[in-house]
Amino acid sequence: MDFPLILVLLTLVAFVVWAVDMLALAPKRRVVINSLQEKISGWEEEGGDARKRFEAAVQMQAKEPVMVEYARSFLPVLLAVLVLRSFLVEPFQIPSSSMVPTLQIGDFILVNKFTYGIRLPVLRTKVIDLNEPERGDVMVFFPPNDPRYFIKRVIGLPGDHIRYQNKTLYINGEAVEEKLIARLPANNPDYDLREESLDGITHQLRFELHRNGPELGEGITVKPGHYFMMGDNRDNSSDSRVWGQVPEENVVGKAFAVWMHWDSFWSLPSFNTAGIIK
Repeated sequence: MDFPLILVLLTLVAFVVWAVDMLALAPKRRVVINSLQEKISGWEEEGGDARKRFEAAVQMQAKEPVMVEYARSFLPVLLAVLVLRSFLVEPFQIPSSSMVPTLQIGDFILVNKFTYGIRLPVLRTKVIDLNEPERGDVMVFFPPNDPRYFIKRVIGLPGDHIRYQNKTLYINGEAVEEKLIARLPANNPDYDLREESLDGITHQLRFELHRNGPELGEGITVKPGHYFMMGDNRDNSSDSRVWGQVPEENVVGKAFAVWMHWDSFWSLPSFNTAGIIK
């Protein structure tokens, strides 16, 4: 589902219903109510069923239609969610293992929507320029020709030359600094945990011992206005090595925190891994 589009449409419908009622329907109701109240005012000394019928008629005319009542009630909530989700912070759930060990399947993360500039919801047009993505950032985006959200790490900036061969990353001809942390499991190892440093941002990587991920032997130069993305699970990630570079207009925001982990509906949520994303 295109949730941003659904949210915008619901907000628009609620606003239109509320506006039509306020400008056209509510004034007519007030005219009828005033007319009935004038008639009731002549019954001060009277009683009985006639007065009760007039009072019931006033109450009925004063009552908003059900659709208007719902629209008026939900419009502030929809507007608040739209502004929060579109311009400030948006929650996401990690669906795959491509960012292991940094992010696990089932992690719930928060994405800063204004770090890289303010964009219009649905259209994704940038209206205010702020910061540009930096090498090492964990970024949410839309890959080329795919409507799904992806999350990877920014490896290449516009103009960078990227090469990846024999599990080694080269940026502008220089191998990126790495060091081995552990080979796991200890008794029968299947993968390495390494530590990588990108422009001062240190994070962990996972490398399978018995398989290799996609390679770029001859390398590629990042085009202007594009970014080269890679997963931290280097041998188990579909990223820019497979589907190419990410254009700037496909950027969604910067992932900055894990706030909960929830494996499945049948398990209990955990907050043990909550913290800042490195």
